[in-house]
Amino acid sequence: MQHERYAQHFAQQVVKQLASIHTHTNYCDGTDDIETCCRAAYRKGLKSLGFSAHSPITRKTGIPSAGSLADDRLEEYIDEIHKAKKRWEGKLPVYLGLEIEYIRDLTGPADSEYREMGLDFIIGAVHFVIPPKGAPFAVDDNAEVVERGIKEGFGGDPMGMVEMYMDYQEAIIRAGGFDVLAHPDLIKKNNISPDGRVDRIFYEDNDFYRRKTKTLAELMGKSDNDQTRIIEVNTGGMNRGKTRDCYPSLPFLKLFRQLGVSAVINSDAHCAEHLDGYYEEAHKTMLAAGYTETVLFEGREDGKAMWRSFKL
Repeated sequence: MQHERYAQHFAQQVVKQLASIHTHTNYCDGTDDIETCCRAAYRKGLKSLGFSAHSPITRKTGIPSAGSLADDRLEEYIDEIHKAKKRWEGKLPVYLGLEIEYIRDLTGPADSEYREMGLDFIIGAVHFVIPPKGAPFAVDDNAEVVERGIKEGFGGDPMGMVEMYMDYQEAIIRAGGFDVLAHPDLIKKNNISPDGRVDRIFYEDNDFYRRKTKTLAELMGKSDNDQTRIIEVNTGGMNRGKTRDCYPSLPFLKLFRQLGVSAVINSDAHCAEHLDGYYEEAHKTMLAAGYTETVLFEGREDGKAMWRSFKL
């Protein structure tokens, strides 16, 4: 009965205040087009919808990435979202963003070119590591690719990959240039095997890993006069059947809460039906972490992202 009352409250009150500004379409590694996503967001009653294609990286870095926006389609992507803004004016606020990849010494959200694109928001993200040996690889690629990358690039030591990934997370926070930090523990995506075995690649209760998550939370918690830093409670791993919980996991999220870092709920949807996927679980996770409020993106003013808080 208590669960039924909570579900009813969530459906009637909370979901009406939620949105998603982490959305992928067929311009990168999503499956649906922009209009299909807009229609689904409107039907689901979301407050707004932000598009965040993976930024083009191949021309800048030389790293091939089939899941990223192609360099020669960036202008088309921006134009299509501006058209969607006009089509949905008065019905659904639509925002233009990018999920911008950070790769040390090669690319990142703080790069000056992104200031000139007229973006409403920027999501900062780390997906790739460049190992001492072997080829760069994405830590959220399929498990076989990741395990091969660890074997060839880090001498079979998974904590080598973990250390590099977390160092890149520290570096992107220090460099800045983003409005939202994406899935700070994306590295756990392949940590559950198909047979349900946990800690497939590394142990999440490892002391080194715990120290690294604490450092990240502390960095995000430091005051910044130039911009407000927000982390996301991201349900993308659950939407795609890869994780049993949100990014970040509850212990990690508690650290952010203790250090006063605000959080926005995002679906990281790669298809229209996932735009509000597992939002009830995200809401429960935030409450369990001690949050009493979440934030909603409301556009950009004088070069700064505008956020409105509301009770969970």
